Amino acid sequence: MLYREYGKTRIRLSALGFGCMRFPMRGGNVNREQTRRVLHRAIDLGVNFFDTAVMYCNGQSEEALGEAIKDRRDELYLSTKNPYKGDDPTQWRKCLDQSLKRLAVDHTDFYHFHDLKLQEYERHLLPHGSIDEAIKAKEEGLIDHICFSSHDEPMNIMRLIDTGLFEGILVQYNFLDRHNEEAIAHAHEKGLGVTIMGTVGGGRLVPLGERARPEKSRQTIPDLAIRFVLSNPAVTVALSGMGTTRMVEENVASASRPEPLSPEENGRILELASQTKPLRGLYCTGCNYCMPCPSGVDIPANFSAYNLARVWGLKEMAKARYRALGRRRRDGKPAPAWAEACIECGTCEGKCPQDLPIAEKLKQVTADLSS
Repeated sequence: MLYREYGKTRIRLSALGFGCMRFPMRGGNVNREQTRRVLHRAIDLGVNFFDTAVMYCNGQSEEALGEAIKDRRDELYLSTKNPYKGDDPTQWRKCLDQSLKRLAVDHTDFYHFHDLKLQEYERHLLPHGSIDEAIKAKEEGLIDHICFSSHDEPMNIMRLIDTGLFEGILVQYNFLDRHNEEAIAHAHEKGLGVTIMGTVGGGRLVPLGERARPEKSRQTIPDLAIRFVLSNPAVTVALSGMGTTRMVEENVASASRPEPLSPEENGRILELASQTKPLRGLYCTGCNYCMPCPSGVDIPANFSAYNLARVWGLKEMAKARYRALGRRRRDGKPAPAWAEACIECGTCEGKCPQDLPIAEKLKQVTADLSS
């Protein structure tokens, strides 16, 4: 495993980090035993950065992570996030205390303001005391490093960096979505650590079966995606959500290659970017921030099926997955989760970090896959 210094902290983090949004699930709950095996394999192979959040895995990610690493805490660095954006600093502190309890730790190494927007910082968190509360928590030893994650505009991210409060950022970046490159470079220049989410686009960059080999190529798409992100010298850690030990082993191998991308590999990335261009109009990463839907629509599952048809040309498979969403059941009763159940209430759209017009896109899913 290769290691990189996180900004000015002098902490050396593994180039590959473990994103804890996509733990293996069973019946809506984290499969604790499989999760423990996968996490321990990552630690054994040198991964030392683990990033979670309150809402991940139906709100179970922090607890599952804490349970799995309780005997190996001194081998790794923990990162979690505070979602509170209001005007009451006691609520911000309550979120921190609850996260530490779920993780079963006395402090977290990196603590992010979750999905922070400049407007939220300036209008709520700064003037009403939550920023002061974060500084106080750091002084008390509950937080080692104050950071933020963001889907805001790059210029706003740079303004947040320039406040001087933060020691690191967590932003989206991959070969399909490079709009944060300037903000990433700015963070590096200012001495901040840089962690990347969406390295493989939540798996959306990978067509079905493409965890095997692309035609006439020895590289997998995840391999090229990870190495592309790590080829940026401003990046400290590339996160990947890994549900099996095999995925861990393959991704560790990709992150452990010190040589730069070859001209042939760069050409392959350009080819892949061209192939996946249709995703730019429907770039759902499966983060589930939009969920739950009041009407029961499984928004990420609908978009995942749609991408099979729109991006990879697998229309019959996409239709089969879509039909299955219409037969889902909850509590023994029919509860269709397909796009046709959308009533356009708009509840989801304010939550989407990609600012997708979800209701309009669900209409497209219905039109293309319901016939």
